[in-house]
Amino acid sequence: MGISSKNKKRILIFVIIPLLTVVPYFTEDLVLRIVASILLVIYVGFIIFLRDSMRDTIYEETEEDLEDARNETEPIQESEYRPDDGEDFKIISPNNKIEIQKGESLSRQSRFEGKDFFKPPDLKENFERIVSEELPPDFSHDEQFGFALEKILTVIKEAFLAHTAVFFWFNKKKQKLTLEKYVSSCSDISQRKYDIENDILSKIVQKEEPELLTNITPNAERDVIRYYNMSQGIRSFVGVPLFYKKRLLGVLALDSKEGDAFGIETIYSLGRSVRVISIMISLFEDKFSESQADQRLKSLLNILSQDKKFDTEEELYEVLEHSVRGLLTWDAFAFIFFNPAEQKFKISKIMNKTSLKYCGENMEVELNSTLVGRAIVNGEPIKVDDTSSMEYKRYSKSEDVSFDGSFLAIPLVYDEQNYGVVCFESLKKNIYSNADVEFVKNAMKIFGFIMYSFSSHSVLKNLLSVDVETRVLNKKTFLERLDADMVKTRDFNINGAVALIHIDEFLEQNSLFEGNPFPKVLKSISLLINEEMTPFNLLGRLSQRVFAVYFFNATAKDVFLWAEKLRIKIARKPIAVISKQTTFTVSIGVASTNHAEKAEEVITNAELALNKALEKGGNTVKSIN
Repeated sequence: MGISSKNKKRILIFVIIPLLTVVPYFTEDLVLRIVASILLVIYVGFIIFLRDSMRDTIYEETEEDLEDARNETEPIQESEYRPDDGEDFKIISPNNKIEIQKGESLSRQSRFEGKDFFKPPDLKENFERIVSEELPPDFSHDEQFGFALEKILTVIKEAFLAHTAVFFWFNKKKQKLTLEKYVSSCSDISQRKYDIENDILSKIVQKEEPELLTNITPNAERDVIRYYNMSQGIRSFVGVPLFYKKRLLGVLALDSKEGDAFGIETIYSLGRSVRVISIMISLFEDKFSESQADQRLKSLLNILSQDKKFDTEEELYEVLEHSVRGLLTWDAFAFIFFNPAEQKFKISKIMNKTSLKYCGENMEVELNSTLVGRAIVNGEPIKVDDTSSMEYKRYSKSEDVSFDGSFLAIPLVYDEQNYGVVCFESLKKNIYSNADVEFVKNAMKIFGFIMYSFSSHSVLKNLLSVDVETRVLNKKTFLERLDADMVKTRDFNINGAVALIHIDEFLEQNSLFEGNPFPKVLKSISLLINEEMTPFNLLGRLSQRVFAVYFFNATAKDVFLWAEKLRIKIARKPIAVISKQTTFTVSIGVASTNHAEKAEEVITNAELALNKALEKGGNTVKSIN
């Protein structure tokens, strides 16, 4: 073991003493002896003086320390000890009762004791507001994922004191990066798609490995980092790839205005973050698949529901509207129906969820140079992933549509005949996949059959002259016959009148009648009216609850008396509905045909009289001469 420098100095100092002591023995010169003796005395005295001075200094400092200790601890006990030589001195000892503190309590004291912790008055409210933030109910699955991703980016940015935390999707087919979400101290970020070039994000994609930059020069910032619109003074950058099902799906990146802000440990931490995001993607994908399948199943069951009727176009549109809501994601929906009477394709139904301008209903579809026209002519679906890539005409060359996104048109074909087209449009680009197109195409075969049945039924009804339910003249035939008879009355100067018979409203609750009683009531009342008919009368059904009776060679006063008798007869006649018997009433409006030129004029006057009867509460007859 070597001698320390301090000990070497001590040895050198004390070696001088023997040398001065030996000098008188090796010289006979008296002067040298006297000088050596004097130096020896001075040297030894000087050493003794320094030793006493150091002892006094140490003693004073020890006394001060002990005095401070007495003030801070319990009183110190003193015990006297007298040695054999009679010298008196005191031994100072601490308290015999020694308290031992455990490391646990020391750590707690060091953390909490002696610290001033400021607790704001609204701490609980702010914390509850953060942890109980609800997801907006109208968010789609993509919006829900974006909401969760934004919260993760916020935590990452604050944890690493970054300037911006940003996440990009990677499209391998198009070799593009798309900005999904970002949390930044600035808003000057370009939300667009980025081609794979030679910047730092592209290197992460190309190498499929993390990248770290600790000192970005101001001149190179715009070339290295491209997602800002202008230079931000970024000095550090770190980015990691996100893998899902063993393929590169996205990039998570952080940047900072401080140099050397990130390190290798940051890459490992971001690796754990992207793993959480990939698990979140998997959960959202499974949830979306299950919910989408469930929604599509409900939509198909809604179409196939047995209690649905398609007697009118309104009922058909209502079923279609409820059915398409769960088939695909869309912002605008259009239903094009082929009108067999006009032999034209027209927009029959429009649903627009946005405030953007779209086409209106009853617009005729042009078959040439339009997307829907191509779908009609070819009988095949038309899908456009980006309608802003060129100028597309959807329905007509004169249309004014401000939508940019994805467009899908599915023709309704059955038995090699096209009965219409359903069109879906979204503001998001590339939203409809080939699998979506195939599914909707197969699902719409069911609706194609419904359209075939509805069209055939409509054509047959137009060919019939009587109402199917009551076997009286339908509206079209009744008006034609009425016009012919009014010509006769004018030529021969004969009176005529029309009575409109309205079945008053009644309780239709299932709990009361155990079903819908209207068909039974309709049949019974039509039979009662038929019993009062003569060969000079025309009886027709104008709507669900309204019958019309034309009286040839009769005045409005005569018809009024006849209507009053009929009203009383119906009101007094019990009608058996299921297992119960009850009575029903009618309201009647009477109008003369003397001053009218067309059947529509007479019907309008009779409706005015009928409305007055209904305003009285029903079960009333009113007349207009």
